[in-house]
Amino acid sequence: MLFQFSNESVQKAYLATEENPYDLDAWNILLRELQSRKVEEIRPIFEKLVKNFPTTGRFWKVYIEQEMKARNYDKVEKLFQRCLIKVLNIDLWRLYLLYIRESKASLPTYKEKMAQSYDFALEKIGMDIQSFSIWNEYTTFLKQVEAVGQYAENQRISAVRKVYQKAVMTPMISVETLWKDYIAFENGINPIIAEKMSMERSRDYMNARRVAKEYEAITRGLNRNYPSIPPTGSNEESKQVSLWKKYIAWEKANPLRTEDPTVLARRIMFAYEQCLLCLGHHPDVWYEAALFLENTAKTFTEKGDNNSAKVFFEEAALMYERATSGVLNKNLLLYFSYADFEEGRMKYEKVHSTYQKILDIEDVDPTLAFVQYMKFARRAEGIKSARSIFKKAREDPRSKYHIYVAAALMEYYCSKDQNIAFRIFELGLKKFPDDPEFTMCYLDYLSHLNEDNNTRVLFERVLTSGNLPAEKSVDIWNKFLEFESNIGDLSSIIKIEKRRSSVLNQLKEFEGKETAQIVDRYKFLDLFPCSTYELKAIGYTDVLSVSSNPNKIILPLMNSDHVDDHEENEDKICRPDFSQMVPFKPKMDAYPGEHFIPGKAHILLIGYYSNCVCAIEISHVGGVEFPMATHRHTVSNEPFSVYFRVPSHSLCISTFFFLIGAYLHNFNIHRWKLPNATSSHSSRIYYPSCDILSRTFRGSGSSYGSFPSLTTTRCSPTPNW
Repeated sequence: MLFQFSNESVQKAYLATEENPYDLDAWNILLRELQSRKVEEIRPIFEKLVKNFPTTGRFWKVYIEQEMKARNYDKVEKLFQRCLIKVLNIDLWRLYLLYIRESKASLPTYKEKMAQSYDFALEKIGMDIQSFSIWNEYTTFLKQVEAVGQYAENQRISAVRKVYQKAVMTPMISVETLWKDYIAFENGINPIIAEKMSMERSRDYMNARRVAKEYEAITRGLNRNYPSIPPTGSNEESKQVSLWKKYIAWEKANPLRTEDPTVLARRIMFAYEQCLLCLGHHPDVWYEAALFLENTAKTFTEKGDNNSAKVFFEEAALMYERATSGVLNKNLLLYFSYADFEEGRMKYEKVHSTYQKILDIEDVDPTLAFVQYMKFARRAEGIKSARSIFKKAREDPRSKYHIYVAAALMEYYCSKDQNIAFRIFELGLKKFPDDPEFTMCYLDYLSHLNEDNNTRVLFERVLTSGNLPAEKSVDIWNKFLEFESNIGDLSSIIKIEKRRSSVLNQLKEFEGKETAQIVDRYKFLDLFPCSTYELKAIGYTDVLSVSSNPNKIILPLMNSDHVDDHEENEDKICRPDFSQMVPFKPKMDAYPGEHFIPGKAHILLIGYYSNCVCAIEISHVGGVEFPMATHRHTVSNEPFSVYFRVPSHSLCISTFFFLIGAYLHNFNIHRWKLPNATSSHSSRIYYPSCDILSRTFRGSGSSYGSFPSLTTTRCSPTPNW
């Protein structure tokens, strides 16, 4: 049934979900539209949504909220029955408690119903790091319950105390608030008992608070509302998988340091359940969860606790049942693991039903299932049972040649009967005469038996039957040539080469490549008579491409005296010029291009140029040049002074002189004299702890590079800008 939407973008999103049911972007667009419609109109779309994403709590929550708005409480309860137990989503469980509060408030048994709902919720979701609100609401609810009589009051106090004591030892966000409320509650009853209770429970509370901080850190970044979709290999998916596995490994490390293996197992399984909500399409998570339960059961068995072991064995079986009945109901790995698990428990009838369940799926290739089924039957019930399974496999039209190979090798290795194995191969050859891969398996078997005559007869039968076209016979001709090279004489080898060449020359890949064809006569395993470049030059790589499995043939590595294609590609990558890089070694007296020691240098230059006085400020801090500020005004053509200011501790004197000379040269000043003076006065910008150096210049003389002798005088007064 197709729906029509007036909004074009919504209609496109709806059609996109029809084409790809796991298109999350399209579903998000459609979901916004669905929330504005009456639920009766779009209920089939919601059903499709929760069918495609059966473990996504956010989608179930939206669907149930729409039914609650319409006051369809019967449908709401049915929806909760479908999703609540298997979807341990904290927001979904909060909605469940809200529904109980609103819909059952008028019932005479409301308080009992509400208390049972809170107990049920805390049993399932109470270990969640965000479960504070449920714990807090439950204690508040219990405190508000009216108690008539001393006995009822004591019962109420005991119930509140029990919930508080369980809450403060559960790692969660805001566990500190629950601890404060608990102490206040005990003080309100009896301060003496409160002190005793505080001392008894403080250790568990401190442990829970410590673990809660670790819990919050280890789960940071986890998207618990991430819909479960088939693996895509995206970066976001890989990140989420890594975070989930990190969280599960943290739980397995027993951060609570509990000595109760049941408590530890419950916390680990809660982590797995949370993970499966988001990674339900990943078979490894299902298998690891079931394997953990199985190992836990074995641990209890070793300790002699058979009752606990039985419980965990049943939970492991239930986990496998859920895995093979959910979104991965066609995943053979989970079926085979489940069958092996039940075989280990000696429940052979369950194993038979598991394999039969796979074989009953119409659109699944049953070949591998039949092979594993035969192996199980042989292990558990003997070779006759395996033969009966083989008979069923032959009658199934979906089965491929592999079942004949598996049955024949089973007879050869297990019953030690070569004749039965030979007859099975012959039976398979009649059914798959045009399948070169089956023929290769048959040839390998005969070669293993070292029966030269039968092997040669099989080669001739297959190659002269006319069932195999030239392109499918390449591997068999290569195998025939290899066989003759190992046991035949030179004349037989040449004869086979000629026959092979006459057939393979029909393929364009072999035209004009007589030299390439002769390579197969002399090669052995991964040894070739030519280098890789020579093999490419004579066209041998083109010949390999015709093979049904060219990856089996490994060419020799490139010689070191040739340029590797990989290296040529690497040369095309833009890389920095490492020869121009300077080691980071800051110096006091650094040349241009080298690193300065972090510090400050400030120069105020007043120069005479074109009848102007120019004040130029240069600030250098930690290797960073600040913008220059210039101030000028006209004066008469007279000798003038240039003032430099620099912190004496941050700039070496030679670098300072160099900067002075460079800037004076720009102002065409060539002769200069340096008296020395100090003053705390600064000009336009104040820098504390500065030396003020005064120099007097004349308009002509030698170049700035020749530094005359220095004289020292007191600089007074300092110009006021």
